[in-house]
Amino acid sequence: MPISPNTRLGQYSIISKIGEGGMGEVYRARDTTLNREVTIKLLPAEASNNPDRLKRFEQEARATSALNHPNILLSTISVQIVVPLISSLLLEGEELRDRLNAGQIPIRTAMGLPEFCSVAGW
Repeated sequence: MPISPNTRLGQYSIISKIGEGGMGEVYRARDTTLNREVTIKLLPAEASNNPDRLKRFEQEARATSALNHPNILLSTISVQIVVPLISSLLLEGEELRDRLNAGQIPIRTAMGLPEFCSVAGW
């Protein structure tokens, strides 16, 4: 069930729904503590009562937070609020799925290297 704008989940105030996938729904929200916009991924209430789904959701958060790259941002996982959620910095732009459907991403772009950067062997 979608969450309405201005709904409060702990320190987060929902702005709008961005999308949904196999593990939950993704919303644009305002982190009222840090005064910044974030995305939050919510595990639906019906799934949060399922120990296997909750475990997979927590594993997703752990796996994401274990990655160390400037383009991967995870700030919070909470299972103590109304519904389990993962919070990350909001990044504006094209969805990765849409970008990949448009064609191969040049390796320099994928790595975040400027065109003038010289890397041995590239």
